[in-house]
Order: sequence, then C-alpha cells, then structure tokens
Amino acid sequence: MTSSHRGSGPAVTVDGLRKSYGSFTAVDGIGFEIARGETFALLGPNGAGKSTTVEILEGYRERSGGEVSVLGADPRHATLEWKARIGIVLQQTGESGNVTVREQLTHFAGLYPHPRDVDEVIAAVGLEQKDKTRIKSLSGGQRRRVDVALGVIGRPELLFLDEPTTGFDPEARRQFWELIRTLSREGTTIVLTTHYLDEAAQLSDRAAVIAGGRLIDIGPVHELGSAEARVPLVRWRETESSAVREQRTLEPARFVAGLVAEHGEPAELEVIRPSLEDIYLELVGAAEAEAAA
Repeated sequence: MTSSHRGSGPAVTVDGLRKSYGSFTAVDGIGFEIARGETFALLGPNGAGKSTTVEILEGYRERSGGEVSVLGADPRHATLEWKARIGIVLQQTGESGNVTVREQLTHFAGLYPHPRDVDEVIAAVGLEQKDKTRIKSLSGGQRRRVDVALGVIGRPELLFLDEPTTGFDPEARRQFWELIRTLSREGTTIVLTTHYLDEAAQLSDRAAVIAGGRLIDIGPVHELGSAEARVPLVRWRETESSAVREQRTLEPARFVAGLVAEHGEPAELEVIRPSLEDIYLELVGAAEAEAAA
C-alpha cells in the first residue's frame, strides 16, 4: 500500500457503538481506538458482542448508533478501493471450491497490486502437501487454513481474524503465529478475535474484554485486570503439618528465600503468575455476577 493510503491517524476509531435487535442490545455503547500497526485482540464469551462489533467494522453489518472509522472511512459507506485495503478471515465460510489450493491462491493474488508470495503463504498455513488438492476434497481444518491464506494473500493494510486457528494442529498454529508476527513487523494492523487466550497473549499488543455487549477492560495484555489479580501466588506444603499454604506477594523470590531460610526447602513449592486466562475469567465472572445482581 502507498504511504498516502496508510495515513497517520488511528487505523480504527469506535465511539459509543451500539447494535440492537428489537429489545435486545448486542453491543451497548463501546468505544476504543486501534493504532496503525497494532495487533489488537477482542476477547469475550460467546454472545458477548465480539463478532457483531467486528462485522460492523468490516462493513458487513449496520450499526444502530455511535461512530465508527476504519482506515479513515465509515464502513457503512465503504468503496471498493477501501475494501481492497483490508483482509478478512471469517469465522465460517461456505466455500467448497472445485479448484486446487494453489489455483485459488494464485487467482486471488492476481487481484491485488502487491500480494504475498503464494508459496510463502501456502507454507505459512501448513498446506505444502495439499497445494494441488481441490479445496472441496480438504478436511474442515484444512479448508480453514485456506480461509486464512486467502485473508493474508493480498498483503492487507488492516487484517481481521475471527477465530483464525480453529481446526489447526499445534504445529500449524505456531506457523500461523509466525506469519502474523511477520505481518505485524511489516506494519499491518491486525484485529483478532479468539477463544485461545494463549494466542491472544502471544500475538497482541493490547486487548479489550467484552461481556454482555459492554467493554469491561482494555489495555496492554500484561496490564489487564485489577492490580490484585496480577499479584503472583506462592504455594507450598508445610513439612510439619502437611498443610498446603498460599501467599500472594509482589516479591515471590524474596518471599521464597525467607521461607527457605526459616523452614528449609518446602515441599511442592510453586510460584504461580496469573495468566491471561486467569485474568480473563476473573473479569468475565465479575461482569456476569454484576449483571445478574
């Protein structure tokens, strides 16, 4: 893409976004910005409003209220030129395909001014052994890899990934992560929705957590949640009583050193640093409890 296309403002701006279906509000006044070149994860349970939000950003769904700007344009009035600047990997596709993987990718690559190398993309999604196979003959997981390949082949300025690695085996997921890191280094802005929280932790600069259609937290992945929720936990079993003890502390190494000095080496010693999954579950649980109350 040209520098004039890339611009200098945020890649995505959302302000007071709402989406209602009759009396049901799927998205309730959320707002955030995504910087150009940032990898941004949208996290939340099923039905939280993630996919609705992303579909509005992609121009697939009308919003009920609020303001949205994607690459400097309102998606509801998007032009073909704007659409050529984004890549989309939908959660599900109905594509069966009577052409081979290579034929499909080569065709799509020809639609873009600066596509990625076809062989590079085939390798990145782990389909080297299936490149001459007709898409309709692939397994569901393999078709998912084709979806991802088609989303990135055009070297998009902004890439939407909706549950991109569903059906991938562990090796293919790691290969895909490397492709995403390469895209990020090249300056591609990436919007990721995923239920794999390790994937979000590995790839994202920032994340937003949505529950019940509302934004409940946003920030760098390592800063999500309350300060208390991020405090490491030291757990050990006492030698004398065999009782399991726990202590939260901001200085786990110092605490363990004191424990060893006073009691000797404790049994079953663990230092547990809260993961993104731990933080996420606490945030969503608190939001659901508040909504129920």
